[in-house]
Amino acid sequence: MADERDPPPLFDEDDKAEKEDVKEDQIVEADQEVDLNDDDGDDLFSDPPLLETSPAEEKPAAAAEGDEPSPVEKSDESAGGGVLDDVKEEPPKKEEKKEEPKLDEAEEEELESGDTYDVEIKVGEPEKVGDGMGAFMRYTVETKTSDPSFKTSDMTVTRRFSDFLGIHQKLVAHHTTKGHIVPPMPEKSVVGMTKVKMSKGQQQEEHNSLEFAEKRRAALERFLNRSAAHPKIRANTDFKEFLEKDELPKASNTSALSGAGMMRAFNRVMDSASKVVTKMAESDQWFEEKTQHIENLDQQLKKLHTSVENMVNHRRELGNATAVFAKSCAMLGNAEEHTALSRAISQLAETEENIEQIHSSQAATDFYVLSELLKDYIGLIAAVREAFREREKAYHNWQNAQTNLAKKREQEAKLKTTGKTEKLPQVQQEITDWEERVEKGQREFEAISKTIRREVNRFEKIRVTDFRSVIIKYLESLMDKQQKLIQHWEAFLPEAKAIA
Repeated sequence: MADERDPPPLFDEDDKAEKEDVKEDQIVEADQEVDLNDDDGDDLFSDPPLLETSPAEEKPAAAAEGDEPSPVEKSDESAGGGVLDDVKEEPPKKEEKKEEPKLDEAEEEELESGDTYDVEIKVGEPEKVGDGMGAFMRYTVETKTSDPSFKTSDMTVTRRFSDFLGIHQKLVAHHTTKGHIVPPMPEKSVVGMTKVKMSKGQQQEEHNSLEFAEKRRAALERFLNRSAAHPKIRANTDFKEFLEKDELPKASNTSALSGAGMMRAFNRVMDSASKVVTKMAESDQWFEEKTQHIENLDQQLKKLHTSVENMVNHRRELGNATAVFAKSCAMLGNAEEHTALSRAISQLAETEENIEQIHSSQAATDFYVLSELLKDYIGLIAAVREAFREREKAYHNWQNAQTNLAKKREQEAKLKTTGKTEKLPQVQQEITDWEERVEKGQREFEAISKTIRREVNRFEKIRVTDFRSVIIKYLESLMDKQQKLIQHWEAFLPEAKAIA
C-alpha cells in the first residue's frame, strides 16, 4: 500500500514545476507585448462603442464615484499597470456621469434650499369695523420668518377679507398657469357675512356670527401658511407685499356679484364645457394614472367630509340633548323628598352637565381638526385639477399651432405648383412664425408637465404628513375625552350605590 501511494507526490511536484515554467513564459510574453505596444496601447483599447455598450463595465464606473478610491487607482498602485488594467482605466474617463443631472435640478435645489427657512403666520381674532351693511371684518396678520429675503423677521399688518381674495387671485394668475398648486381660499359667504354685519347683540346671533368668524379666521391662517410653505409662492413679490406692507391698494373685482366675479364664473363654465368637448388624448401613463387617482381621491374625500359633518351635527345634538336631560334631573332632584335619592339624582345632573361639555368639546374637535382638514384638501384637489387643466390648455395650443403650420405648408405647396409666386414670400414668413409658435408651444407643454410632476409629488408627501398628524391628534383627543367620561361615571357610582 505504501508503494502505491508514493507516486502521486512525485507527479504533483513535476506538474507544479511544469506549471511554474509555463507561467514564467507567459509573464515574459506579456511583458514583451506591453513593451512592444507601449506607444500605441491607447489606440488598441480605446474603442468607444465597446466601452459604452458593455453593461458589465458601467458598474465599475458607477462605483468609482464613491468616497473610496476607484478600482483603477488601486490597480495602478498594486500591479503597476497591465493590459487588463488599461482596459479598466477607460470607464472613469467617460463623460457619461456628467450628463446625469436633470434639467430641473436647479429648481429642485432651489426648492430644497427654500424649505430650510421657517415661516410662521398667525391670523388674529377679527375686529368688526363699522355698522350695518357697510361693516367689514379686519384681521391682524403676524409673520415670523428666518427667510432673509423679507425685510424683517417679525411683521404685523392688518388686512380685510377682500385683501386675502386679491392676493389669492394674483397667485392663481401667476402660478397656476405655470403648473403650481396654489392653496385654496375660504369661500366668500354672502349670507354668513350678512349675519355678522347685522347681528344686534342677540345671544344666538352673536354665537353664530362668532362661529362663522372663527371658521374663516382659521381657514385664512391655513391658506397663508400653506402658501408660505411653497418656495415659489413665498418668493412672489405680491405675496411678500401682502405680509410686509402696512397699507395695500384696495383690492378690486373681488366681489362675488361684481362684473369681474361674474366673468370668472362664466370662464369656469366655458372651461368645463370645452374640457368635455375637446378632451385631451393622454399619451403619458403617469398623468393618466394621476388623473384617475385625483378623481377617485376627490370623490372619497367628499363622501368622508359629508360623513364627518353628519357626525359633528350628531355630537352637537347629543350635547344639547344631554344638557336638557341634566336640567330635568336637577329639577327632579329638587322635588325628591328622599334624601339619598335626591342627592344621587342631583349628582347625576351634575355629571350629565360635565358630559354635555365633553360632547360639545369633541364636536368642536371633530369640526376644526378633522372636518376642516378634509374641506381644505377638497379645495387643494380642485387646485391640482386646475393645474392639470392648464397643462391641457398648453397641449391644445401646441396642437393648434401644428395644425396651422401644416395648413400653411399646404398653401405653400399649392402656390409653388400653380406658379403663383407673388404670395410665396408672405406664406413663407407665416410658416416661419408658426414654426416658432410650434417650438414655443412644445417647450411650454414640456415645462408645465415637469412642473406638475414635481408639484404633485410634493402634494402627496405633504398630504400624507398632514393626515398622519391630524389622525394622531384626533385619536388622542378621543382617548382623552373617553377617559374623562369614565372618570365622571366612576365618581358618580358611589352616590348611586349609597341610595338606601
